[in-house]
Amino acid sequence: MNLAEFLSKTERPILLDGAMGTQLAVAGLEMGGQNSVTHPDAVLAVHRQYVDSGIDLLITNTLTMNRVAIESHNVGVDVREVNLAGAKLARSAVREGQYVLGDISATGKMLAPLGDLSAEDAYAAYEEQASLLAEGGVDGFIIETMIDLQETLCALRACRAVADLPVLVSLAFKTTRKGARTLMGNSPQDCAKALAEAGAFAVGANCGELDPLQMAETVPAFREACDLPILIQPNAGKPELIGGQTVFRMTPSEFALGVHRCVEAGAQLVGGCCGTSPAHIRAVADLLKGS
Repeated sequence: MNLAEFLSKTERPILLDGAMGTQLAVAGLEMGGQNSVTHPDAVLAVHRQYVDSGIDLLITNTLTMNRVAIESHNVGVDVREVNLAGAKLARSAVREGQYVLGDISATGKMLAPLGDLSAEDAYAAYEEQASLLAEGGVDGFIIETMIDLQETLCALRACRAVADLPVLVSLAFKTTRKGARTLMGNSPQDCAKALAEAGAFAVGANCGELDPLQMAETVPAFREACDLPILIQPNAGKPELIGGQTVFRMTPSEFALGVHRCVEAGAQLVGGCCGTSPAHIRAVADLLKGS
């Protein structure tokens, strides 16, 4: 069964993994996709912990590993090498019945006319990364932690042009007086409608400034705008700056209860973002099994 069939036929909630970056930080490493090349054993160890936690979908350690982000931030890795390495590590970690999503995120630059990155150059960067992840054997793509709908659409169209694989799309939201909005002012309804029309397989929210219970409140907004499955990946609560370090205080049991609320609201795919660990994801898996 391929990923599209699995996503379409599975009636229970589908579980994604949790944070990679904060888990690498716990191991004393700098966060980032470059670790797939510089510290592959550490990345593989995190992948395997999530695999053991009962996940269905494992995400590659390739967030922001597109050419624009790598070159503008002087990451110091080769685009081809880091994406193939990320796909290979995730592929080697999964077991029968688990699938790999190639992780894609923002370039870190604003699209013209607000910034100096053209839509054509953004598309080219995403097309290159998606091609490499597909070559590495991913089962589908996840475009996540996006703040600009137009850049997100560039990434989605590039993924769909590269391979006939499902593309899950997730944006980061904050709370405003008008409800949830991305940093660029996009609403869940506007995002859902545009992404559905562009061929996304699932849409939703991750990261951002919303805790799991606030994430649950965005689900009806997505559902009213499209018929696609809804994906929700909250942080382990809201970040706090303590002693110069960003800390997420939500315990695995508290996080699981919040994610369960997202499922009750209608989310079909759930996982974790910043601050979550294999323990958080296992707590979600255990709670979903018992519901």
